[in-house]
Amino acid sequence: MKTRSSARGEHRRLGNVALLALMLCSVVALSLIRGRFAPIVNSAGDAIKSEEAAAAVSKAAVNIDTGDSADEAAAEAAAEEKDKEEPEPNPAAKPVCYETSRRSDTCEAAGDVRVMGSSQTVYVDTLDREWKTKPYCRKHDNFALSHVKEWTLKPLPSGAAPRCTVNSSATAFVLSTGGFTGNPFHDYTDVLIPVFITAHPLGGEVQFLVSSYKSWWVNRYIQIFQQMSRHEVVDIDADDEVRCYRNVVVGPTFHRELGVDASKTPSGYSTADFRKMLRDAFGLERATATPSGDQWDIRRRPRLLIISRRPSRGRAFMNERAMADMAASLGFDVRIGEPDTSTDTSKFARLVNSCDVMVGVHGAGLTNMVFLPAGAVVVQVVPYGRLEWLARNTFAEPSAGMEVHYLEYAVQLDETTLSEQYPSDHPVLRDPMAIHKQGWNALKTTYLDKQNVRPHLGRLKNTFLQALKMLPHGRDD
Repeated sequence: MKTRSSARGEHRRLGNVALLALMLCSVVALSLIRGRFAPIVNSAGDAIKSEEAAAAVSKAAVNIDTGDSADEAAAEAAAEEKDKEEPEPNPAAKPVCYETSRRSDTCEAAGDVRVMGSSQTVYVDTLDREWKTKPYCRKHDNFALSHVKEWTLKPLPSGAAPRCTVNSSATAFVLSTGGFTGNPFHDYTDVLIPVFITAHPLGGEVQFLVSSYKSWWVNRYIQIFQQMSRHEVVDIDADDEVRCYRNVVVGPTFHRELGVDASKTPSGYSTADFRKMLRDAFGLERATATPSGDQWDIRRRPRLLIISRRPSRGRAFMNERAMADMAASLGFDVRIGEPDTSTDTSKFARLVNSCDVMVGVHGAGLTNMVFLPAGAVVVQVVPYGRLEWLARNTFAEPSAGMEVHYLEYAVQLDETTLSEQYPSDHPVLRDPMAIHKQGWNALKTTYLDKQNVRPHLGRLKNTFLQALKMLPHGRDD
């Protein structure tokens, strides 16, 4: 004889079977209706969707049998089905603010656009809600963003809209020079290249509205902004005007470190186009690393530039003069340059562009590779401390897009001044990964700020000879 509890279990199982049968009947009925009324061209797709729906029902039934909530299982199945049936996003219907990469958000709007810089506000009559963003390409870095002002896009109020004091037919482009600007690597990676990616399709009809404006920084790169725009650059935070446009972009688009991904640009423009723009901006003569046609011209000899650093800053060459003499003995016309915040950007760009090989310890100075002619060679000296990953991400990988050859010289234990600062069994020397595990600050302080290098001239000579073989210059010249 069945107990009362077993009878209840039997009823529950019968109820589940009845529910499953009802759901399956519904799917079959829906399939018949679709087959009767759907256009013939869609019949195959409808059949596939019917099979997917049946699979979803089966999944729900399994969840019921295992004791899961039937409501949760049905909701999960419905959500999966909805995801499958969701149409591809329509570019014309994308949200006002959207993620353009893991590093950047970009906002775009058209209509009656009114920019009030003193309050970091953009009014647009076509908006139906507020959007907020920080227009700097490092959104994963809270420290950098703490130095970037937030901007708000709002619907234009119908009754009390701010009156236009300046009208422009250009597209307004809001960007920030907060964050890490002042370091050349970040200048190009976080701001200048992303701005180029976003502004290039506008053909000069764009006005840069710069938030967290640094006059010395804008002056350093003013030729670049003038190449991308026919309009004045505005210190927008200090601006009391109500500037009116028909289109606005807030926040540039990031692709990759020191580069442009041509597959993501509207017309396939690339890092090469950015470098051409730089040559136009600074009047650089050499597009390619080809020797002069005059056999008596000193520039017929390949020119090598050593990026110098002061020892107090870390990552300096302690045998710089000996390196220069060795390179000269190989036939190089050697130059030594030390770029810093006071360096004339145009003048240094021309020096780099005149060179065929550039060598430097990992650091912001290597960013000047953007000015090298195509076919030149950049040699990155990687400090001791298992920093190959950092070297690869920052300069090795971008070199291909810049059409320059890349060589790497890894500093060994007997070539670093760290061996003079720590005993031989110290983790800094014996186990660099233990320092890495302590976080970026520990890594940076130890291996980037406190370390200078003294490359072996014999080993370095082999690297320089390898660079020489990559150049079009004849050894006899």
